[in-house]
Amino acid sequence: MTRVRTAVVAAALVAALAPVTFGGPTAFAASPAAVAAGTAAEVGTVVQEGGRLTVPAGEEGPVTLRFTATLPAGVTGPVTGVLRLPFTLVASAGGSPVSEDVIRSTCAVNGVSYGACAWHMPYVRAGEDKDPPSLDLPTVTAAGTLAYAVTLDADRTALVLGRPDARVELKDGTGAVVAEGTVRLDFVPGTPPASRRGALHARDRNGVLWRYEGTGDVSRPFATRKRVGGGWNAYTAVVPVDSPTAAGNGNLVARDRDGVLWSYAGTGKPDAPFAPRERIGGGWNVYTSLVGDGDGGLVARDRDGVLWVYERNYGDTVSLAPRKRVGGGWNTYTALTMQGGYQGILGRDRDGVLWKYDRPGCAPCAPFTPRQRVGGGWNAYTALAGTAELGRDSHSDLVARDRDGKLWLYQGVPVHRPDTGWYSVVPGSTRSLVGGGWNTYDLLF
Repeated sequence: MTRVRTAVVAAALVAALAPVTFGGPTAFAASPAAVAAGTAAEVGTVVQEGGRLTVPAGEEGPVTLRFTATLPAGVTGPVTGVLRLPFTLVASAGGSPVSEDVIRSTCAVNGVSYGACAWHMPYVRAGEDKDPPSLDLPTVTAAGTLAYAVTLDADRTALVLGRPDARVELKDGTGAVVAEGTVRLDFVPGTPPASRRGALHARDRNGVLWRYEGTGDVSRPFATRKRVGGGWNAYTAVVPVDSPTAAGNGNLVARDRDGVLWSYAGTGKPDAPFAPRERIGGGWNVYTSLVGDGDGGLVARDRDGVLWVYERNYGDTVSLAPRKRVGGGWNTYTALTMQGGYQGILGRDRDGVLWKYDRPGCAPCAPFTPRQRVGGGWNAYTALAGTAELGRDSHSDLVARDRDGKLWLYQGVPVHRPDTGWYSVVPGSTRSLVGGGWNTYDLLF
């Protein structure tokens, strides 16, 4: 009888000491009280309210994750906690794939605010071993139930976090786990920051320039227009040399009737997006078309159909380097426009076919890669204008005005180029209607 009782107690002691695991690492060890009693420690539950939580990665502001922890009877003293994602962040291009403050959070427990709570986002380089991303939950006094409310304000880089099933773990003062469970999050594309959203400019027939800032929502891609100012009919050409944004960034050049080229530097102020003009130089009436090259420089076509590129002098927002000859035959195009977002230029030929020329992105290379065909039917439009991102997909876009004054949006799509091995962004094959009445403008850019 004594041997049987001893064996039972030994078995219970082994069970009490055995670690419980989930997904790999040891989750908890039995408390000293449990070992003494010869029984396994009781662990409470963590239950998320409302199912998976959608977290916009963008400008929307915080959403609230709510979960309730039920502690076992007899737990007293301080309770600490952590919410841990199920994977590590792998370094990309030598740095973290997320921003320094990818998620900003505040925490409250049982209605009491504890203010900001800290996220830890270590990233792993080759050969390193680090913990996965985690959030420190506030230390609170034990109670039968603990209701947590955690705000999540995620920026765009949070998209790399995907759809994690995160683990919540609460411990008592001895370090024993007293409650655990899973909360499920979905990080989805949110509104891009103003510095990434495009802006469209339009000059009316009275010479007033208007500004349409991108919203990040393709169902209503532009906010209500803003008046930039009058007198812009003094110019025979106005073109952006890099993509205007809703944040007020982006530089313009404008050619007056005397052939003088002027620069308008972006200010970064949406309500006053351009600094006073500065003179670049004269003689620009020799060109029949001007277009930004997508990298801060300018492309110009002369009357003989020869295309010239003026590279931007970096560190100087006004001057341009001496021109370089791209090649002849460019009179075949009836319209040239910047794709937007440093993605090169687009040309529409006399047959209505749209072609894409990419920037190669290397100093010794030719200014543009060989053209690729986008598609036909573009003679239906009287104006084309490339923009920075108007949706939430990180791709530059294109707007086109038809003869009835309707404006259409073509979202950019990535297309693999076998000749270069990289992806080129081109206007997609489907369009969506922005609205009518755009024939009031004689210039769109």
